[in-house]
Amino acid sequence: MNKVKIMVIDDHPLVRNGFHQLIETEPDLVVCCEAASVSEAMEKFAQCTPDLVIVDLSLPDGNGLDLIKRLRAKNTDILILVSSMYSENLYAERCLRAGAKGYINKQEASEQVIFAIRQVLKGEIYISNEMTDTLLQRPPNNYLDSALSSVEHLSDRELEVFELIGRGVATSEIAEKLHLSIKTIESHRANMKLKLGLTSGSELMISAVHWVLASMK
Repeated sequence: MNKVKIMVIDDHPLVRNGFHQLIETEPDLVVCCEAASVSEAMEKFAQCTPDLVIVDLSLPDGNGLDLIKRLRAKNTDILILVSSMYSENLYAERCLRAGAKGYINKQEASEQVIFAIRQVLKGEIYISNEMTDTLLQRPPNNYLDSALSSVEHLSDRELEVFELIGRGVATSEIAEKLHLSIKTIESHRANMKLKLGLTSGSELMISAVHWVLASMK
């Protein structure tokens, strides 16, 4: 029997091991490779040619949203399921727009993870029932504009910088982590303040800290 090949991308060894054990209890599924970073993921993705990739959003050398786009650029047919500790309300839509086919919180039970994998393999979108209700209740004409919170108007890169600010990372460290210049980070900070209606760097930091804390609830 040809098994479905699954790649697991997460920087925590215990999480990767948990996925490995869970997936391989299924007779038709197999973990073909694992990666702990964006760079490792891109290298191994080309080698093991998975059918489905499970991606964490927070990785040591990059952002999961950007990784989703890079994987899709390599293979437009690749199926991607995001598994994250962050609130689905904050990230699920953005992940789907980036090209993922599902979003599941890491706190979900193991059987729900397998269900999510199989939903995505069938070509369906997997999100929670609560998130589905939220999307269905939105006015169709305002789907991407008035219905979105101000943070949702940030670009993916701006959101990445915003998150790092909320985690207390200094501007110079953000620039080094994202391989950007300090001037570029300062430009992102200015754009974020404008989009969020903030007037100072301290207001931006406080807003970012509150957002990070809310995303972990």
